[in-house]
Amino acid sequence: MGAARSVDDRRWPDFISFGLLTRVFPPDVVDAALVECGRVERRDRLLPARFVVYYVLSLALFAPCSYEQVMRKVMAGLGWALGWPHQRVVPTKAALFQARKRLGPEPLRVLFDKVAVPLADPRVPGGFYRSWRLMSIDGRTLELPGSETNVEQFGFASAVGGPALPRLRVIGLIECGSRAVIDVAFGTCGQDEPTLTEPLVRSLRPGMLLLADQAQLCERLWDLCRSSGADLLWRTASDAALPVEKWCSDGSFESRISPGTPVRVIEYSRATSGAGTVHSGERPGRLLTTITDPAAAPADELVGVHAQQRDVETLFGVLATHRRGAGGVLRSKSPDGVIQELYSYLCVHYAVRSMMQWNGVPVLVTGDTARRVK
Repeated sequence: MGAARSVDDRRWPDFISFGLLTRVFPPDVVDAALVECGRVERRDRLLPARFVVYYVLSLALFAPCSYEQVMRKVMAGLGWALGWPHQRVVPTKAALFQARKRLGPEPLRVLFDKVAVPLADPRVPGGFYRSWRLMSIDGRTLELPGSETNVEQFGFASAVGGPALPRLRVIGLIECGSRAVIDVAFGTCGQDEPTLTEPLVRSLRPGMLLLADQAQLCERLWDLCRSSGADLLWRTASDAALPVEKWCSDGSFESRISPGTPVRVIEYSRATSGAGTVHSGERPGRLLTTITDPAAAPADELVGVHAQQRDVETLFGVLATHRRGAGGVLRSKSPDGVIQELYSYLCVHYAVRSMMQWNGVPVLVTGDTARRVK
């Protein structure tokens, strides 16, 4: 009681945070993204494009703060990290809004694409199963400000017990070990998840094992993912028609989800989460995998591996809750601003996961700048 609030809201953790941003997204990488998107200035501005990129990233890093508060942190942090000789004038909110609009979403998308690659270390538990790098698909809908342009672009779904707001569907390809999002797709609530997931196939590689739930399962998407060279381990409905073609030594069996699509089916008890005998009257859980050799991946082990899917299913909740606060929505009232803001959240999330990886922080303790891996 009686303590006065400081006029200066800068803190040492803010400086460290900016050091993280400039390390994961160094100025030369930011400049390359701006050149690729044609956002290089033709004249000197109070808010040059590179500066605005770091500002937009900082809006995600300090989400509860106002535009002006974030700008003060940016100026202090970049001055500390990059050695600016003197403090700069804080632009007005209108100038900051116009700078965001002028930048657009593309530089943030390109920056994310340039930097986001798998991070997991084979020595850290949870990132790999045998020789496979574990990946997962996760999706969520996010609430947006109820502007006319957001409603027109994204549509809305009725909310139970509250007002209806525009919603954006987000699907991400996530590395299980590091929790890093390495690719993402956006769409409206009206788009089904399998169709929206298809662009993520571009980031799958041989040597990956992709975990997914039955919401993503369809024959077309299965074939697309399998054509990437990655192996698949997906849950499917317990009543799906899967005739037994051949029993395997570990209790799994070979079947087909279509005439040209062979799979291995693993049935497991939901009560014990283990492969094997299913009690009478119980509906078994079912997993489909492209790994047809039970010696290479026994059924019991694969059931345990797929349980990691539940661990990443809430990851996009970080965007909606942990950053903006419970019940919060994103800032942006225009579609371009929404996409720009989401890419800034993804970039900051990736930076934090990178820092955890550098410091050897184990993200999963049980069964958790470069271009995209070719």
